[in-house]
Amino acid sequence: MKYFRFVRPNTIENLGAREGLFCAAYELRSVLNLEDYISDELEDLLSWFRANLTIPDKFNSSKSNGSRDKNTAGLSWFKEDASDAIGRSYELINLLKENGYPIEIIRTERVGYVVYEDDQQVVAEPFSDTPV
Repeated sequence: MKYFRFVRPNTIENLGAREGLFCAAYELRSVLNLEDYISDELEDLLSWFRANLTIPDKFNSSKSNGSRDKNTAGLSWFKEDASDAIGRSYELINLLKENGYPIEIIRTERVGYVVYEDDQQVVAEPFSDTPV
């Protein structure tokens, strides 16, 4: 199976991986004086994701209490057959690019050690050769 990750150039502190699509989206959302039509479109897209994409309950392989709050090692990837989520991601990517946020697509079959999985996505701690 192929997996997709949508990233921007900024790196995640202490992880060496690039930030994902939603980091850029929430940064855009916080821009003061954002045009209403942009703000509305952005909120519509983010609302769709909140309603249709589960927030993973695990981002690392730690079994200790409070591990979700620790620095995470897991990266989120869409499964290739998550067509609705990927389609909405492309809509969000277009909006972000129009507003100065460059987004790249990473594709791989080797996401790493999977710590969370559902029908649309996985969270995995990357292998040394996983593109990040």
